[in-house]
Amino acid sequence: MQAAEGSSGRVFVLRLEDGDRVPDCIEQFAKEKGVSRALVSMIGGIAGGRLVVGPKDGSALPIRPMLLEVQGVHEVAALGTLFPNETGAPTLHMHATLGRGGEARTGCVRQGLEVWRIGEVVIQEIIGSMCRVKDQEFGFEVLDVSAE
Repeated sequence: MQAAEGSSGRVFVLRLEDGDRVPDCIEQFAKEKGVSRALVSMIGGIAGGRLVVGPKDGSALPIRPMLLEVQGVHEVAALGTLFPNETGAPTLHMHATLGRGGEARTGCVRQGLEVWRIGEVVIQEIIGSMCRVKDQEFGFEVLDVSAE
């Protein structure tokens, strides 16, 4: 286990609108406001997009994602973290559960989801030095809590 201590900063509440894309609009807002690190939560509606729903083979490296096309309007509840990548850009890692007609789908939103009507987002800024770095073995960015 790795750990780092941070403190609370600003809190932002966003109302996403029809057609806004997650994670793009959240990352862009964070960049404009100078938010590098945060806890991000979201509820609302999703009109479509794609979720990462697991690795094709859990023992293979690099990790190859499985993608699920989301069609039709779904309810959404999501939680994620925002940390800067190696170029300093705020990068959202968020997992969402989508529901429609008694069925649920869960996965990572990094491939993009489109908001249906409204999405409510709370961004709770974290003051600290954590960041995301590319893990060559995994093939994607991972959280580094030892950054200074």
